[in-house]
Amino acid sequence: FVETGGGSAGEARARAEAVVRAADVVDALVVTDPAGQSALWRIREDASGTATRMPDGTEAWPGWEDCAVPPARLGAYLRDFRALMAEHGLRGTPYGHFGDGCIHVRIDFDLLTEAGVARFRRFSEELAELVVAHGGSLSGEHGDGQARAELLPKMYGSEMVGLFERVKGVWDPDDLLNPGMLVRPAPLDSGLRFSVLPREPVDVAFGYPADGGDFPAAVRRCVGVAKCRTTSVSGSGVMCPSFRATGEEEHSTRGRARLLHEMLAGEVVTDGWRSEEVRDALDLCLSCKGCRSDCPVGVDMATYKAEFLHHHYAGRRRPAAHHTMGRLPVWLRAVARTRTAWLVNAFARVRPLARAAKRLGGIAPEREIPRLASRTFSRWWEQRRGSAQGDLVVLWPDTFTEHLSPAVGRAAVRVLEAAGLRVALPPTVHLAKPPVGDGRTVALDPLSLLRGRGRVCCGLTYVSTGQLDRARAVMRRTLDLMEPVLETDAPVVVLEPSCAAALRTDVPELLHDDPRAARLAAKVLTFAETLERHAPGWTPPRVARPVAGQTHCHQHAVLGDAADRRLREAARLTGELSGGCCGLAGNFGFEKGHHEVSAACAEEQLLPSVRDAPDGAVVLADGFSCRTQLQQLAGVRGRHLAEVLAEALDENSGRDGT
Repeated sequence: FVETGGGSAGEARARAEAVVRAADVVDALVVTDPAGQSALWRIREDASGTATRMPDGTEAWPGWEDCAVPPARLGAYLRDFRALMAEHGLRGTPYGHFGDGCIHVRIDFDLLTEAGVARFRRFSEELAELVVAHGGSLSGEHGDGQARAELLPKMYGSEMVGLFERVKGVWDPDDLLNPGMLVRPAPLDSGLRFSVLPREPVDVAFGYPADGGDFPAAVRRCVGVAKCRTTSVSGSGVMCPSFRATGEEEHSTRGRARLLHEMLAGEVVTDGWRSEEVRDALDLCLSCKGCRSDCPVGVDMATYKAEFLHHHYAGRRRPAAHHTMGRLPVWLRAVARTRTAWLVNAFARVRPLARAAKRLGGIAPEREIPRLASRTFSRWWEQRRGSAQGDLVVLWPDTFTEHLSPAVGRAAVRVLEAAGLRVALPPTVHLAKPPVGDGRTVALDPLSLLRGRGRVCCGLTYVSTGQLDRARAVMRRTLDLMEPVLETDAPVVVLEPSCAAALRTDVPELLHDDPRAARLAAKVLTFAETLERHAPGWTPPRVARPVAGQTHCHQHAVLGDAADRRLREAARLTGELSGGCCGLAGNFGFEKGHHEVSAACAEEQLLPSVRDAPDGAVVLADGFSCRTQLQQLAGVRGRHLAEVLAEALDENSGRDGT
């Protein structure tokens, strides 16, 4: 990588070519495309983290991280280095400043067993001799510290290291400054980071498939690269909004991972899952999942937080917010069954009653209670006559669309049917051999009638509050209802990004023993993905307006937004959405004590992007949380992409006289 500075593209290219010629390289490619440059720089920035995982997923460590040889000797050294690794049965990916002869590498040492640590020592001793034989230095950039100190006699000789020791004795006779780092060092294989971690499996709820079901291995993913400690994010990046809001290490992904490490080690944090230090550090984690995609090693702090809360509150009284917002689907279904949304809305407008409700429910006093829909999406669906033509798609009636923003569901049906698709809702009754339901099906089987109707739910609110036993029960009931859908080729269209992400990741990771969970996850598509894959010949209406807003953090982290970008482009919606997190993040921004951080996250990118939007811009916000944050903090109405397209379809129909 060559950084060419400012100036025109032509000047930058000329400087890059001059550097390449001066380096006497065999071949080179000058990349001027901004997207290509961004991809290359991400490879460069993430290398130290990405290299900690081998292609097969096994762990690799910086056990020999920083040696350097004269550049003229680099080729010969690398060949000998590779041979030595092969001799010890080790693998690693070298990277770094090859032009300076400085090599970084992460090697798949086994640092968890006695035999593995012994091999680590033998390899380090032999490699030190190899570096010296090539006229190199054991530390080309980062310093010797404890990891190299025992090996320094191989490079300097015992007599010179003895002189180092005498000089230190003159200036630091009591050995107070960095004891054991350069002279009188501890053995290089003592005090290894993972020697204190439990060797027995830790009983956990999630499956952690990328880490073989091993929670300590998941926590070990963090190697301190500190990408989570950035003061700003570029493009669509998200991680880590709470750190950028507070600037505190304990509120970074790295800081939280370190505390979880100490919790598992039990030396500094001694009360395990009951630890208040860990709970307090995780309290300001928004569960945005940004680290799942933006962290070079894929640390998933949202999952770790849910896991911790599950154990921390087991058998104990939970915060009020866990009962109010964690069980939100239960309360909203009760309101819908009793048809009392009007009454709840009326109470919410009476300030003393609203204040009392928020205080009892653990809700931030600064927040307004969202207005409930007078008619749920499912009730609207049951009363309409839809199209029965085209390929079948099953539209997921998530809690937010169902009870809080049914207009989004109605708009999605309008667009999907205009694209030639036949829309159905998931079954509401579990039968032995049911047809694919459309939300209207009432079974004639007496047993099914006794069981009553059910509603599918992804379990997101239970997961985010750590109520994982309840989440699994809800998910299993959902899989029971969805069995007939799983037998078809129909995709499951999910409008709320956080629910789609939960179905793609949380459901199969919590129900890793149920093969139906993975089958459902494979069927989940976003609104834009559905149109692209199942109505490829459909042309969306021409909106021809600029856009502002923010890509949903869960969409960025789990689902991806490539299909959304192409759909917006086809509809002539111009401009880019910002990155970051809206700060509301489901229950987070509503919980008492979180409002200040929630607002600070919104002020980072979302609200400025809306304020700076050109006249006539469409404010896009596919997530209910994002729309709520915009409304409550800025008085701006955000809209789902489905709403924008449905409105354009209706306008075109009006112009055509249809």
